[in-house]
Amino acid sequence: MGYRHLTIDERESILKIMRSGQKNMADIATELGRNKGTISRELSRNRSSTGEYKPHLAQRYYSKRRQASKQPYRLEHNGRLRQYVRNKLKRYFSPEQIAGRLEIDYCDDLQMRVSPLVIYNWVQRDKKTGGKLYKYLRQGHRKRRKKRGCLNTQGQIPDRRPISERPKAVDKREELGHWEGDTVVGKSNGSFVATHVERKSRYLLVGKTADKSAESMNATTQGLFRKIPRSQRKTMTFDKGKEFAGFKELEKSVGFRCYFADPYSS
Repeated sequence: MGYRHLTIDERESILKIMRSGQKNMADIATELGRNKGTISRELSRNRSSTGEYKPHLAQRYYSKRRQASKQPYRLEHNGRLRQYVRNKLKRYFSPEQIAGRLEIDYCDDLQMRVSPLVIYNWVQRDKKTGGKLYKYLRQGHRKRRKKRGCLNTQGQIPDRRPISERPKAVDKREELGHWEGDTVVGKSNGSFVATHVERKSRYLLVGKTADKSAESMNATTQGLFRKIPRSQRKTMTFDKGKEFAGFKELEKSVGFRCYFADPYSS
C-alpha cells in the first residue's frame, strides 16, 4: 500500500498499545493497519535519549528531519557540512561511507545529514565548474537518466484505481464492509483458493477457484458474497495480480468499489 508518514495520532496510539502490554511490533502494525517495518523504524529512530518512546518528541524528531530534507542544495548552503564532506572525500571515503559516518559523528545534529546521492550530484556540479573533487571518488558514478519514451504497460490492469484514492476511513478499521482480497496457490500450482477478509471484524470468506483466471476469480467471489448484506460490501482492496483484472464486473455484480495496492506492498 502507498506509504504515508505516521501522524501524531498514530504515534500516540503506538504508545497506548505499548502501555497496554502489547510490545510485539507485528501486533502494533496490525492494530494500526501499518507495515511492521514502519513501526520498527519509528521505534528505533524516534526514542528519547533514555530509550523511552514519547509521541510528541517523536513528532518533533520527524518534523526536523522533514525540514532538513527539503533544503535545496544543502551542501552549498551548509558550510560546516560541506567542509566535512570535502575533507572525507579527500581521504577517499565513499559518499556512502560519508553519509553513514555523519550519523555517528553528529548523532544529535540533524543539520549534519546528507544522502550519498546528494554528494554524488554535488561532486558532479563541482566538476562542471572546474573542480577536482571527482578525482577522489573510488569509481565513476553514472548519472541517472530519466526514462523516456512509451511506458511499458505489459501485465498491468487497465483503469485500476490506486489505493491512494481509497477513503481514509478504511485505514482506521472502524466500520464494517471494507474487504481485502487475495489468492492462495497450492503446491505446484495445482489448486487455487480465493480469500476475502473484512478489515474490522477479520471475518474470512474462502472459496476454491477452478484456476487463476479473472473469470474464475469473479465467479467464486460472486458466490461468496451472496450471503453478505449489501450494506457490508463497501470497498475491496486487491494486489495487482491478473486474476483481479475483472474488477469492473465485480463492482457491478457485487456492489463494492475496488482499489489496488501499490507494488511490493502487503
